[in-house]
Amino acid sequence: MSKLHLIHGTLPREVVCTENLTPFLKLLPCKGKAGISTLLDGHKLFDASWQTMSIDVRPVCPEDASGCIVEMEQTVNMVLDIERSKRPYDNPIPRPVPTEELICDTSKRYSSSDACYPLDILSAQSWTLSDLFGRRIKGSCLATNILGQPTESLCIKVPHKHRIDTSDGSIERIDSLKNERCYVLPSTGLFEITLPQQDSQAVVSRPIPPLYASRSFTGHGQERGGVQTLLTNPSPDTTVSFVYFETLPWFMKPYIHTLKAQSITSFSPSQEDIITSIYYRPALDRERGTQMELQITVPPASTVRLTYDFEKAILRYTEYPPDANRGFDVAPAIIRILPDPSRQRPEAEYLRTTSLLLSLPTPDFSMPYNVIILTSTVMALAFGSMYNLLIRRFVGADELEGYDFGKVKARIRGRLAGLRDRWFGRTRDRDREKKTQ
Repeated sequence: MSKLHLIHGTLPREVVCTENLTPFLKLLPCKGKAGISTLLDGHKLFDASWQTMSIDVRPVCPEDASGCIVEMEQTVNMVLDIERSKRPYDNPIPRPVPTEELICDTSKRYSSSDACYPLDILSAQSWTLSDLFGRRIKGSCLATNILGQPTESLCIKVPHKHRIDTSDGSIERIDSLKNERCYVLPSTGLFEITLPQQDSQAVVSRPIPPLYASRSFTGHGQERGGVQTLLTNPSPDTTVSFVYFETLPWFMKPYIHTLKAQSITSFSPSQEDIITSIYYRPALDRERGTQMELQITVPPASTVRLTYDFEKAILRYTEYPPDANRGFDVAPAIIRILPDPSRQRPEAEYLRTTSLLLSLPTPDFSMPYNVIILTSTVMALAFGSMYNLLIRRFVGADELEGYDFGKVKARIRGRLAGLRDRWFGRTRDRDREKKTQ
């Protein structure tokens, strides 16, 4: 294990499309053609209110470090709006519910019989897999383990009071401690789950996370700025220790001497008690970014504010993206909560903050355009004149064959005589008019 290394890479932002799902599905054993992966439709996935896709690759080795294998875990998280997902493809525009379909709140008083105060039943409305994803689960992928025993392919967390209807051929297992129901899917055929309308008051209790993290920019102007991270420990009696990891782009240069960690609650430990160790690797311009790792300890029921200042670098005009005024994306910070066997946390947990949008000094891109246009015009005029001088052949008019130079002279003289007579004729008429007056 001492020869293994952890390689970290970041992609702060990528414009997603349906083609992002294709290479993700090709990594699956059944290529998205069987099992729960058949529900992954590009239009449904990227139309969700919130979605993430991740691939975790890690080595798994026995105690004697022999016969290590590489384990890959693929994860898709989606937050769906049930009402929006149930809209048909041919009629996606939301419309008011007809009067006869309204469910009125009988606990309120009404001034007339045709008045109605509708109940909010969005959180308790019924749904099926076909309603949410537009399809049902097709078969089972990796239905058995190494010993030939059937494996559970689908698990859902709902209260035990809720009624769930499933297709025939599946095997259900209920875990009362975790409020979880798992199903062994049939190897062939379609599998459907139907959740009828339930009591909205019966919900699964959400476990308290070990840490809350919020990260944002501070300051103003185009020269300097700051980063502020709020780290809250919700536990009333447990201290949480974690590693705070940030990778910053090279054009965002932090000042480490401005790094401060202070508690904003009643109990205020010293900075040395909050930040126990620091690892810092400075950036190299246009080669690598800044790497900063902090081991932080947050006391129970307290909030720690981590701040530092940074300077914004000025880029070359060729290094700006087409939408330069939008800003530059900064990768989120990664928080690794250290394991604590005594607190029922035997393994490390990972949290990620939101990404940030950094505004850099942006030049006026119309000026290079004007310079290019003016330079191109001057070059065209100069090149055209030189090209004419080098390519064209200048020949006297009397040297051309079939060209009568005497006729040209006579024609020019005739034109000049006509202009002279016309001019002097007008002058004589003016003199006569003056004499008559």
